[in-house]
Amino acid sequence: MCGIVACIGSLNSPKIVLKGLKMLEYRGYDSWGIASLRDGVISIEKRAGRISEANAALPCCGAAIGHTRWATHGKVSALNAHPHTDCSGKIAVVHNGVIENFSGLKQMLSEKGHVFRSETDTEVIPHLIEEEMKSCPDFRRAFGNAMVKLLGSFAVAAMESGSPGIAAARKNSPLALGISDKALFLASDPVAFAGRAKKAVFLDDDEMVFLGGGSAVFSDFALKERQKQPVTLDFADACAEKSGFRHFMLKEIMEQPEKISAAMEGRIFGEKIALKEIDPVLGRAHEFERVVFRGCGTAFYAGLFAKYVFEELCRLPAEAEYASEFRYKNPVVDAKTLVIAVSQSGETADTLAAVMEARAKHATVLSIVNVPGSAIARESDFVLCINAGPEIGVASTKAFTCMMAALSMVAIAFAQQLKSASDETLRGLVLGMKELPEQIACALRESPKIEAIAAGYFGKPNALFLGRGANFPIALEGALKLKEISYIHAEAMPAAEMKHGPIALIDRDMPVVFIAVNGKSYEKILGNIEEVKARGGRIIAVANSGNSALAGIVDEAVFVPKAPELLQPIIDVVPLQLFAYYVAEKRGCDIDKPRNLAKSVTVE
Repeated sequence: MCGIVACIGSLNSPKIVLKGLKMLEYRGYDSWGIASLRDGVISIEKRAGRISEANAALPCCGAAIGHTRWATHGKVSALNAHPHTDCSGKIAVVHNGVIENFSGLKQMLSEKGHVFRSETDTEVIPHLIEEEMKSCPDFRRAFGNAMVKLLGSFAVAAMESGSPGIAAARKNSPLALGISDKALFLASDPVAFAGRAKKAVFLDDDEMVFLGGGSAVFSDFALKERQKQPVTLDFADACAEKSGFRHFMLKEIMEQPEKISAAMEGRIFGEKIALKEIDPVLGRAHEFERVVFRGCGTAFYAGLFAKYVFEELCRLPAEAEYASEFRYKNPVVDAKTLVIAVSQSGETADTLAAVMEARAKHATVLSIVNVPGSAIARESDFVLCINAGPEIGVASTKAFTCMMAALSMVAIAFAQQLKSASDETLRGLVLGMKELPEQIACALRESPKIEAIAAGYFGKPNALFLGRGANFPIALEGALKLKEISYIHAEAMPAAEMKHGPIALIDRDMPVVFIAVNGKSYEKILGNIEEVKARGGRIIAVANSGNSALAGIVDEAVFVPKAPELLQPIIDVVPLQLFAYYVAEKRGCDIDKPRNLAKSVTVE
C-alpha cells in the first residue's frame, strides 16, 4: 500500500526520494508527494496521479521525505496527498497505516485552534507534534510524545524546519533504515534504497529513530536509547527490469520454472524433503492436534490448497480461514495448534494481527513468506522463505506457485516425521516436486493458444471458475486474477456447488472455466461439464495432455502435464494466470498497477 521514502545527507536528497518512490510504485498508490528542507524552509510538491506523469522541479538540498498514497481517509486528490503540515508549515509528515483515534485527536486539536485542510487521518500527526512543541520545543522529544498518543497502525517520518534531522517511528507498519557511507535512508520497503545502501536496520513496534549529523539514534517513544545491529541485504533482483516483456506480470509468470526451483533448492535430498529452517517444529510434529492456515487473498488460497494436502498426507485436522476474521472471533487455538501464516510481503496487516493473536494463545506459528526480515517473519516462531524474489506486478503469480511448493514441502516433511503416509506415496511426491519446473515450463508453452482463447472471451462481462478438491482453491485464484487485472466479474466455487443456484446464470454469455485434470473426481467433473453444455454455456477446460476425448466435448481446451494429484494444482494455475493476463491486455487495462489495488496491504 502506501510507501514512505526519506533521505538525509545527500544534496540530491529530493531526487533520491523521487527515485525511491518510483521503486515502490508496485505497492499501489493514487497520489504522491515530497517535502524538502532547504535553508530552514520546507517546500512541498504533491500531486494526484502517477509519478511518471510528474515533471517536478525539486530543489537540491540535504533532507527530504516522500510518500505514495493509497486512499483510506478522504478522496484521491492533491490536497489529501502526503506530506501534510501543521498550521505554520514548519512540520511535514508522511504516514502509512490508519490512526484509529484521529477523530478525537482532530476535535481536541481543533478546539485548541488548529486548522485542518485535508480529509485524512494523517493530518492530525503534524498538528499533534506542533501542539507538543508548545510545551517541549525539542522536536525529537515532541515527536516521541506525539507517537504515544496515536492509536492504530503507523509508520511515520517527519521533519521540522528548525531541526537538523528526520524523525521516524513504527507500530504495526513496516519501516527500515538504509545505511551508506554518504547518506541515510528510510523506506517502508528496502527496495526503495536498492543500489544506494546494502545494510539496513528494521524498526520494531513502538520504536523510533532520529537521523541527523550522519548518525541514527534508536529509542523508544520516551527516548530511552536502543542498540540495533544492521543486516546485509541482497538486492540482486530488487532493481527489476521487464527484460523485454511488456509487463512485469507476464515476466513473473514466465519466471515460475526457475523460481519454483529456487523454492526447492537445498530442501530436497534424494527422495526426502529436508527443511533445516524448521527442524525444531518438525521434531514436535507429534505434539500438534490440528493445523490452521491463515492468509489473505492469494495467500489464503495457497493456505486452502495446503489444507487439502496436509489432511491427505498428515491425517491431521486442518482448516483455512481468512486472517482478517481470525482475531475477531476468539479463535480456538492452543499450545497443541500449529498456525501456518502465509504472506508474500510478510507485512500484511490482517495476517500479522492473526500471528500475534495465535502466539498470545500459545499456538506455535510457522510463517511462509517471501521477505525474510519482514514483520510477520520477526513475529513468528519459525519461518520458511519461498525465495520467489521481488514481485513487482500487483497481482501475485510466481509468489503463489512458490507458496504452494513451499507448503507442499512442509506437508511432506511433516508426513515423513509422522509416518502418516506410505514411503511409496512420499517418494512419488518428492520426485514429482523435482519435475515441477519443467512441467510448468511445458504449461507456459501453451501461451499462444491461451492468448487466442482470450481473444474470444475478453468482451464477456462475467465468468465462472469451477474445480474440485485441491483444485477448488485454484479456481478461486483464477477468478481472482481475472477480477484483479481485467475488472471482469468472476466467481469460483466447487464444481458440485454450481447446480445449487449458480447454474441459473449459465447461458452463451457466461464462459465457464473448468479445471478438468485427471484424478479421483474427474468423472464427476465430466458430469458438471455436461450440465453446463446442456444449458448452452461456453466451456474452457484445463486438462491433462493427451485427453483428446475431452477436447471433443468442450469449446476450448488447454493441456498441461500430469503430476501427482496433490501437486497437480501447482501446474493447473499457470494457464489461468495467462488467461487473465491476455484478457486484461486485450481490454487495455493497466495490468501491473490495477485500479484500487495495493501490493502490500498494511492496513486492516
